[in-house]
Amino acid sequence: MIADSDVTYQIERLLVVRLGAMGDVIHTLPAVEALREAFPNAMIGWLIEERWTELLCAAGVPRRGARSPQRPLVDWVHTVDLRGWKKSFLTATTAQQIARVWNDVRSVGYEVAVDLQGAIRSAILARCSGARAIWGAAEPWECPASLWYSRPVITRGTHVVDQNLSVVEALAQRKFASPHAKLPRDHPAEQRVGKILAEAGIRDFALLNPGAGWGAKRWPAERYGLVAKSLVDDGLRSIINYGPGEEELAREAEAASEGAAALLESSITQLIALTRGAKLFIGGDTGPLHLAAALRVPVVAIFGPTNPARNGPYGTRNIVLRNLASPTTHARRSDPDRGLLNISVEDVVSAARELLHDAATETRHG
Repeated sequence: MIADSDVTYQIERLLVVRLGAMGDVIHTLPAVEALREAFPNAMIGWLIEERWTELLCAAGVPRRGARSPQRPLVDWVHTVDLRGWKKSFLTATTAQQIARVWNDVRSVGYEVAVDLQGAIRSAILARCSGARAIWGAAEPWECPASLWYSRPVITRGTHVVDQNLSVVEALAQRKFASPHAKLPRDHPAEQRVGKILAEAGIRDFALLNPGAGWGAKRWPAERYGLVAKSLVDDGLRSIINYGPGEEELAREAEAASEGAAALLESSITQLIALTRGAKLFIGGDTGPLHLAAALRVPVVAIFGPTNPARNGPYGTRNIVLRNLASPTTHARRSDPDRGLLNISVEDVVSAARELLHDAATETRHG
């Protein structure tokens, strides 16, 4: 139950709204782990874009019911397909899909909804859930979103993970000691990834990711290949991960590696399995980097226009490379940021070797 005042008591049904994207969902996981800790018996649901569901629930696993290693955090995964619905908004099929989602959401009887996206659309969806109390940041990403909150919270911290946690701390009326991001385990995916690596003769490897959301955040792909060539001297093969639309970048990096790197396109579930086994991750401000950080893989983060203080790797050993010539902006420019181009292959290799040395020293000293 929840009181009408600002004081919260037991909450039995709680909805989290964070639709996407990959890195943002991962940055939300610690806050939801904190909710689980604060309300261990609550039924917690999550409203998310269909394409990101594997971050919460392994492929082929039921999206509601008793939690398991395959769906470790939430009791019910509610999905929307806003991108698809937008393309066919006036069709009967879309109307039926929307109705089914909202029937499912409202049937739960959520008492509280927590919008951890801070966008107008996510705030509206939280309000439409039927929950009596809507929590969110007092100064959200899109300022008008706060108009839909009944419980706006003045957030603390610079990093988005800390900001999300501060909303949850206000709701739970307690502090949390650095909750981690709990991700699904999928044994078939782990076995498949293990088989691929074994057949390629790859044991110790670095995971390289040349893609990013837009061009200004992308370090040149061929430089990833040159990094892979250098890491061979450290006993590491490299695997170049890529997603839809990034095939050309991946091939460019592979060609520059002259055989030191292998390509691997994967689903999200397979990427989680692959990342768990990596000795090192190298990439820009993109979802796979934040996945690696959440899984405690050492990270070399190559940043351009986005601010690593807010969006950088969180919770793992990391080195962030960012040139002073990079302005802080989220303008989606297609050309690489000038400061990003000033980061050399040698800079990245040096950072990678420092992290590998630190990990080896830690292993020797137990």
